[in-house]
Amino acid sequence: MTTSAAGSAGHRPNRRGSETRQKVLSAALDALATGDPTAVSANHIAKQVGVTWGAVKYQFGDVDDFWAAVLGYMAERRGQLELRPDPEAGLEARVGQIVDLLWLGLDTPDVRAMNTLRGALPRERDELERAFPKTAAELAAWQSGWIESCQQAFADLDVDPVRVREMAAMIPGAMQGLTDERHLGTYSDMDDAKRGLRNAIAAYLSA
Repeated sequence: MTTSAAGSAGHRPNRRGSETRQKVLSAALDALATGDPTAVSANHIAKQVGVTWGAVKYQFGDVDDFWAAVLGYMAERRGQLELRPDPEAGLEARVGQIVDLLWLGLDTPDVRAMNTLRGALPRERDELERAFPKTAAELAAWQSGWIESCQQAFADLDVDPVRVREMAAMIPGAMQGLTDERHLGTYSDMDDAKRGLRNAIAAYLSA
């Protein structure tokens, strides 16, 4: 569950306001998905939509509220990263499903947008939570939701939940590395890389 999906400005938007809100969120996603660091500017995004920063503040609140709302909007759209494990599949097959899910999902505009935003935010957790508490809460919700989904994916198997949590924390970064490698024109065989990662994780979880 996201913390900003219902709006952070403390009022119920009318139809025109809802349309403006949707346009701003969509423009923010498109701008961030380009990977351009200068896209991380609420004022710049407002100008793209043809509204003032004051209008954006009226709809969302301050900058923290705005980025939290953008992340909430992404969360509503993140069907590509929803785990739906086959209950008949064994451990190795389920790990393979997660690898395949991330291989596709991490190359979507939404994830690219999130990475652009994360790259512009403070790296230290304490600083992030102090400067952008609502945005930090959205990011934390994504992480906790992902770990919970991974735990549920293996809940009916005899797998150490601590190792599942470790896998859940590690595998998005590992898959992001493979995704980046794919775009760099690598000579590595990506199918071999994914298969190797799947086998290594399955071996660890079954040990």
